[in-house]
Amino acid sequence: MLNFSSIELMLIIGKIWWPFFRIISALWLLPIFGDTRITPSVRILFALTLAILIAPVVPIVDNINPFSLGSIILALEQILFGLFFGLSLTMLFAMMKLIGEILSMQMGLSMAVMNDPSSGGSSHVNSHLLTIFATLLFLSFNGHLIVLDILVESFTTWPIGSSIYLLNIDIILKLVSWMFMAALMLAMPAIVAMLLVNITFGVMNRSAPSLNVHSLGFPMGMLLGIICLGLVFRVIPNRFFDFSVFILEQMRFISGGLNV
Repeated sequence: MLNFSSIELMLIIGKIWWPFFRIISALWLLPIFGDTRITPSVRILFALTLAILIAPVVPIVDNINPFSLGSIILALEQILFGLFFGLSLTMLFAMMKLIGEILSMQMGLSMAVMNDPSSGGSSHVNSHLLTIFATLLFLSFNGHLIVLDILVESFTTWPIGSSIYLLNIDIILKLVSWMFMAALMLAMPAIVAMLLVNITFGVMNRSAPSLNVHSLGFPMGMLLGIICLGLVFRVIPNRFFDFSVFILEQMRFISGGLNV
């Protein structure tokens, strides 16, 4: 029969309880693990299982009374870190969704909206296609396993009980601007091509008002938009891999992992 003192029992619980807060909050925002089609009970069970598995490698936490104010602050710190961690990867998939929205507006498909089961909202058709494509690419090079590895590594680079001010939280703001920059960089050729088409039909409308430019311009614009979408799909894999490497480095940098 195993006999544990109250201090030993609190130490064992602490090595599972505090990591659970960090993991569950991260899983709630991570694009693949935070899918709304995954029920909360499955997500909680997975987070608890992962917390138990990594308990032997988690640094020892000071004996903290779970009913004290310090334990509440410690839990909030773990939740904030998990939210920042998950939000950084969300920027990568939000960038792909933004590309689809830009292409939809340029192609005249801004009204072609469908239900997005992954987020529970609605998105453009192109955004949905690009999000599925990005998810498959991310899974193809085991990006989900790398994310979990970085999350487990964060318990060493930013141990439980460390100050929240030691985190590089300002990197989240930089990733927001990066998201728009990367989306525009990939969508810019299609934007320029569609702009030239609109200018061409605008000149035709001024030079030959008798032509029904609207009935001709819409299918031509749609056809060119599909061609541009195909070209975007062709260049996305290499660029998406580079962007994924960049985001994963930033996720490690949040907890100071690149400084050790």
